[in-house]
Amino acid sequence: METLSTNKAHDGVQGVYRHASLATGTEMTFSVYVPPHPAGAKLPVLWYLSGLTCTHANVTDKGEYRRACAERGVIFIAPDTSPRGEGVPNDDAYDFGQGAGFYVDATEAPWASHFRMRSYIEQELPELIAAEFPADMTRQGITGHSMGGHGALTIALRNPDRFRSVSAFAPIVAPSVVPWGEKALAGYLGADRTAWHPYDACALILDGARVGELLVDVGDADQFLHDQLRPELLRAACDAAGIPLTLRVQPGYDHSYYFISTFLTDHVAWHAERLTA
Repeated sequence: METLSTNKAHDGVQGVYRHASLATGTEMTFSVYVPPHPAGAKLPVLWYLSGLTCTHANVTDKGEYRRACAERGVIFIAPDTSPRGEGVPNDDAYDFGQGAGFYVDATEAPWASHFRMRSYIEQELPELIAAEFPADMTRQGITGHSMGGHGALTIALRNPDRFRSVSAFAPIVAPSVVPWGEKALAGYLGADRTAWHPYDACALILDGARVGELLVDVGDADQFLHDQLRPELLRAACDAAGIPLTLRVQPGYDHSYYFISTFLTDHVAWHAERLTA
């Protein structure tokens, strides 16, 4: 692991790091905020998965989470959204290819050789975090925005014993039935829609996956709310499955980091209550 930068913030350390990933076959960059803590202490971990076009830098620069993490003693990890670099396939559209990995393990050419973000987020990066940082991997939470909200929900639903808490900002809750998701899942996984189920939160719930509870924030001024996000489908799936869902529709907020930064401290506190109990 190579350290690209470190900065002191709220008496903790905000770092940006790079390593050679076996899962993606590329170098991957991620950021980690480690709050102040006693020597030898192990701290709970909150993962943040970013949305379309983003890297680790968007939330690191705009998220305004560090004070809350320092006060609550929570490590905050922000991976990239896809493999990148020379030789990595790409697409001219913003919603497919580099910057748009959708947290899947692709099976279709040419994407299958590098686009293995599920394996990277679920297996490889956690092993690196456990080895290099003072992380208590028995106390993990996960959140994310938009495509990253989709990632957070599906990863938690597939790994309910690993994550004590899961939340999301403006998540794509049913990618199998919205334009962003249909394009990405067909391109990465092929035309067989049954292969899409592990990457669709509503489908996972309907197939029997469960988590203890969910917190979701959306803005009622989000331009993608009705055609891409469809939070009402998550409400229906959770109601049918008996999963407690706190779905907060925030008046006047859009899809941007103005929205995320306003409520990210709430989410950090919500996760911390569940990770430190």
